[in-house]
Amino acid sequence: MSTTAHDTTRLHPDALGGLDPSISVPGYDRSRVRTGIVHLGVGGFHRAHQAMYVDRLLEQGVPGAEEWGITGVGVLPQDARMAEVLTDQQGLYTLVVKHADGSRDRRVVGSMVDYLHAPADPEAVLARMTDPATRIVSLTVTEGGYHVNPVTGGFDDRDEGIQADLRGEGLPVTTFGFLTEALARRRAAGTAPFTVMSCDNIQGNGHVAQRMLTAFASRRDPELGAWIGEHVDFPSCMVDRITPVTTDADREELTEATGLVDGWPVVCEEFTQWALEDRFSQGRPAWEEAGVQVVEDVEPYELMKLRLLNASHQALCYLGYLSGYRYAHEVCQDPLFAGFLLDYMEREGSPTLAPVPGVDLADYRRQLVERFANPEIRDTLARLCAESSDRIPTWLVPVVQHNLAHDGEVRRSALVVAAWARYAEGVDEDGAAIEVVDRRRDDVMARAARQQQEPLAFLEDRDLFGDLADQPRFTEPYLEALASLHDRGARATLVRWQG
Repeated sequence: MSTTAHDTTRLHPDALGGLDPSISVPGYDRSRVRTGIVHLGVGGFHRAHQAMYVDRLLEQGVPGAEEWGITGVGVLPQDARMAEVLTDQQGLYTLVVKHADGSRDRRVVGSMVDYLHAPADPEAVLARMTDPATRIVSLTVTEGGYHVNPVTGGFDDRDEGIQADLRGEGLPVTTFGFLTEALARRRAAGTAPFTVMSCDNIQGNGHVAQRMLTAFASRRDPELGAWIGEHVDFPSCMVDRITPVTTDADREELTEATGLVDGWPVVCEEFTQWALEDRFSQGRPAWEEAGVQVVEDVEPYELMKLRLLNASHQALCYLGYLSGYRYAHEVCQDPLFAGFLLDYMEREGSPTLAPVPGVDLADYRRQLVERFANPEIRDTLARLCAESSDRIPTWLVPVVQHNLAHDGEVRRSALVVAAWARYAEGVDEDGAAIEVVDRRRDDVMARAARQQQEPLAFLEDRDLFGDLADQPRFTEPYLEALASLHDRGARATLVRWQG
């Protein structure tokens, strides 16, 4: 239905009873829900995934669920706008599931009971993290937020905020600074430590979080670092739900269809999966009651996701962008690209995987292409191309290294890396500028600018690629692909690769 200005309603707890009946609203008493989880790095994915699962438990009336409400924390200065919106809406937001046939499921999620902006009031964040009722601190801070040196695997302390927090001259400014200070205060007060639950797309995310946080804490206080390593749980998990950035068009569609004005709704696909290691000494929500796979070993699931779904996003985004596409669904509705993705997954990604309990990999691969091709999601290639310096070393380089070591195929992976190198030149095939978004942007683009004269300049970045530049079985198809991308363009190159 369409609406006019006089029949719109702003999202607020007092307005829930009068919303359009197509919108599901919390049937539980939010006043009884208290914080048991503090989440650092609130973005669309957290609200479409972990917060949704807690909301599902609350709606089902699972005993004890009300102990696990979420306080969201924005750690970055640019999170101020979200803080403003979610404070006005008292933590409420609308989750819009977009089905491929154009239909929508809309739900107001009520599991976030508070939102704090750390730069504005760091002591309020620390107070919530040190409250004994807080038993889990979860993270979605992106791959780069763990400060892992991609070559050595050790802690990378070059970030200015990290340096400031290591000096300890004031209140924390980084995720690791807040975690360490809160755990130090809990230790001093005799309060049991919270569990740190990473939900980022990193292989062994719990183990990585543990190694990096203890390394950081040990530099501030070796005894504290040792105590964290011994007493704090860091479960690993695999999370999956395509959640594109919310646009003004998404906000407008929600208002036009229902009359609801939501300052920051979240849109996502129907599919959702969460495989979680059961490692919570201080307790956890009964997530298995909400459809979460609580398992002893997460690794098979996370490798499947990282090397098939996430690596396939990289396999489509640069080639698709250079070919003139701007959305993932456009690329995956093109049989040439869909065939390339399926071949990559079957012949290069899947051979690096162990069997995944309960999963038919052939079905999973086909389902991935169908998910990517959903025209309603409108996931931008620019989003998928962003922060490649964190993504390619984590998702694709391990596939290449495994296949080189086991006499496997690497030709398609070489094309993907070459396509990134071509994309990083910052100019598309029509001469239009490309906005390269990457924390290592200057270095990446400088190397890309030299590759016409020094063809291996991009690949010789050992922080990203290790020794791949020394591996002829990889450099030969890489150089062939790079030359073809320059001479023929992305689409013609892909035709050659498929032939």
